[in-house]
Amino acid sequence: MIQPIKTYTVEEAKRKLERYCAYQDRCHQEVRKKLVEMRMIPDAIDVIIGHLIEHDFLNEERFAKAFVRGKFNHKSWGKQRLVRELKLRKLSAYTIKTGLLEITDEDYEKVFDALSRKRIQQLSSEKDKYKKRKKLADYLIYRGWEGDLVYQKVKELVP
Repeated sequence: MIQPIKTYTVEEAKRKLERYCAYQDRCHQEVRKKLVEMRMIPDAIDVIIGHLIEHDFLNEERFAKAFVRGKFNHKSWGKQRLVRELKLRKLSAYTIKTGLLEITDEDYEKVFDALSRKRIQQLSSEKDKYKKRKKLADYLIYRGWEGDLVYQKVKELVP
């Protein structure tokens, strides 16, 4: 038996999305996607997003700051990866720049150094210094750290 598809009134959708946004900061793209999944029509989507912005459930600047803090502190992502991920979420250049201000230069260097040293410890079984350098560099670049920083650190840690 086929189950009927759940439909929502605009008010029900507003309440559901208020809870969705209150639980965790969201970007406009995530909210729009959620509303499309709920089978809301484009006019209703615009009304609901307007309501969420007006009542401060949806704020992209706050989202960008929280995203940057979280991914930097917990996953040790570099600025390049953070920018790429925020662009995927269709945030403006200004909003991305504002989000990146959450990271101090001192913290950035500290985390980069700690991550590099931790990774070089994991690579201690690798005897070939060129392979070791490549593995370290690939790892750091994948994490979104700038190439010049990475190659400088690789030369320092694997002479």
